[in-house]
Amino acid sequence: MIGELFTKPTQGRYKILHLTWFAFFLSFVVWFNFPPFATTIQQEFGLSGPQRGTIGLCNIALTVPARIIIGMLLDKYGPRITYTCLLVYSAIPCLIFATATSFNQLVVGRLLMGIVGAGFVIGIRMTAEWFPPKDVGTAEGIYGGWGNFGSAFSAFTMVLIAMALSFLPGSFSFAEAKPFAVLGMTFSSEVLNWRAAIAGSGIFAALYGIFYYFNVTDTPPGRVYHKPKSARGIEVTTVRDFWFLMAMNVPLTGILMVLAWRLQKVNFLSPSGMVIAWIGLLGLYIFQSYNCWAVNKDLLAGRKVYPAEDRYRFKQVALLELTYIVNFGSELAVVTILPAFFEGTFGLNPAIAGMIAASYAFMNLVSRPGGGIISDSVGSRKWTMAVLLIGMGICYLIFSTVGSGWPIAGAVILVMVCSFFVQAAEGATFALVPLVKPRITGQVAGNVGAYGNVGAIAYLTTLLLLKEALVPAGDITDPTVIAGTAAANAAFFQVLGVAGLVVGFLCAFFLDEPKNSFADAHAGQEEAAVPVVPNPSVMG
Repeated sequence: MIGELFTKPTQGRYKILHLTWFAFFLSFVVWFNFPPFATTIQQEFGLSGPQRGTIGLCNIALTVPARIIIGMLLDKYGPRITYTCLLVYSAIPCLIFATATSFNQLVVGRLLMGIVGAGFVIGIRMTAEWFPPKDVGTAEGIYGGWGNFGSAFSAFTMVLIAMALSFLPGSFSFAEAKPFAVLGMTFSSEVLNWRAAIAGSGIFAALYGIFYYFNVTDTPPGRVYHKPKSARGIEVTTVRDFWFLMAMNVPLTGILMVLAWRLQKVNFLSPSGMVIAWIGLLGLYIFQSYNCWAVNKDLLAGRKVYPAEDRYRFKQVALLELTYIVNFGSELAVVTILPAFFEGTFGLNPAIAGMIAASYAFMNLVSRPGGGIISDSVGSRKWTMAVLLIGMGICYLIFSTVGSGWPIAGAVILVMVCSFFVQAAEGATFALVPLVKPRITGQVAGNVGAYGNVGAIAYLTTLLLLKEALVPAGDITDPTVIAGTAAANAAFFQVLGVAGLVVGFLCAFFLDEPKNSFADAHAGQEEAAVPVVPNPSVMG
């Protein structure tokens, strides 16, 4: 398959894969177009450190419910229409953020931008429709890895694009110009047009969305696109699994409550506003639960019994949700704090620290496809998942020992090895997702993907609490502050490591190997009826 990917890039399923990973790539370029300008925007708006951090959290907040909703729409309307609408929509939050004049407008823009982060889910089903189970791990890994590289691409290029657009209106200057460095070169912030760069990325994504609509189809010619009878909630096949589903929906609401608390801490919400937000989120959980009941009410009332061949075990979905918490959730969290970690631990300048940190995301080009290829090749998707997660956990525990006494080269190598296990585990996760229950792949992918953002918010909040507990007030050069920061970072990586080990062992003991894991077609997949034309040569 890998050879054909490059020798037949404009034919059949390979064309669809290339067009779809690029759609995902653009959605991540847009989703991550804030971090390259974080310091610049903080200076222009006079933001505090907590306010800047809150904008980063807002960027991933609505991705949690958005991935679930996008998964439902995907199963109902198909990936072609869904991806087009999402990419066109991405221009709206980009323009809101690019024209913001206050902290509140920045927050609104990033909250709405979080919806764009749900684009990943759409291509999971598109890719699964075009590739058979025996190749789905590799295909999903390439889709996820090459698309996910959009975050690293954004980190490397958005500043350069902003410089190139400096001739347009919208450049700003400070009373005292602040220098910044890119690729070892120092520039003045007066030539940095971040507004045009962010607006332009959204407009380009919207134009590609229209192009995507006219150049793809949801399934190969002659194949039926299977839809659930209702996309209001996930269909389960046993009563016990329904209650399991209700329990697994709780963290999705709980983490948004945590975010509302965070917004109250930086005065975006008043205490009463936070309570109102919590009440609204409880209402959202009740509404979500009602929709799940509506989809499964005949099963719960005993009026419907699924035959054995049509059943699936919801624990498969729950375990994949946990795997995505510890792999993708930790990746989002680590990418956020890694530049500051290298800067503070080794005394590097921000540009060098940022480039080293970007290597973590850069590894997506090979690591995530690598996880899919391994899952396709070793003959057991379950054990691939378990081993990669355990390896990830061990790497994070080793990372917790990194300090100023480590050689920088050794720390960089450890980052690369750790990122391989993390991203390969992500690839292995989505090698399993399309095999759980093909007709609800969009909803399964949406829920699993949402849990990745649950993990990111949970981990970043944990780091915040660790720093509040361990880092005393004072100047960042104070030895006690430096020691407290190092202790908080070490504890943070220990949390990541232990979580990875726990979920890895859960997969080893409780994850089932999917049926037809390496078949030539997905279970229950049907071809459209094709009329049979008699052959005149055999007619009497």
